[in-house]
Amino acid sequence: MQPSALQLAGIKALVHLLALVPLARLVVLVFTDALVEPLQYITHSTGDWTLYFLCITLAVTPLRRLAKWNWVLKLRRMLGLYAFFYGLLHFTTFLWFDHFFDVAAMLKDVAKRPFILVGFTAFVLLIPLALTSTNAMVKRLGGKRWLWLHRLVYVATPLGVLHYWWMKAAKNDLAQPLLFAAIVAALLLARVWWARQKSRAPARASA
Repeated sequence: MQPSALQLAGIKALVHLLALVPLARLVVLVFTDALVEPLQYITHSTGDWTLYFLCITLAVTPLRRLAKWNWVLKLRRMLGLYAFFYGLLHFTTFLWFDHFFDVAAMLKDVAKRPFILVGFTAFVLLIPLALTSTNAMVKRLGGKRWLWLHRLVYVATPLGVLHYWWMKAAKNDLAQPLLFAAIVAALLLARVWWARQKSRAPARASA
């Protein structure tokens, strides 16, 4: 199935709209005083949606392979940028409300608490991916170097899950972290399996 250019534009517009729904809902809840603990809710919501979009982004390639929908690759960059967007909101919430933009105090907190260090590392790894997401940067870096750089998502996503796991472990609430870990593990293992199959193909062909 290959949508027309008009249909693809409609799909992209719908994805943009849906991706902004969590932010819109968050704004409404905050400004209508519907939250008992707004800071905690904002922190958790933006962190959750960062992981959701990272998982959705990683699911694009398996979906393309299994469903033969090559067009979904055109959505991957957008989805990845939304993962960074919600990650940026998550980090800004931490920097603003926890430390009032005191970077030195924030860095001390990062170094002192391992689960924050892991989450901060995951966010930092996403920054070069967002900065090099344009077609111009692909041309400037070259296809191979760009691909190697963007494999950082395979490190950032598990670190994000570990950050979430560590935070939830303190409350003995591991149901969601386990689900995220299982999804990410499946998506990454699928890539490993396909890569091994691809490397074995020339040997089988020569045999």
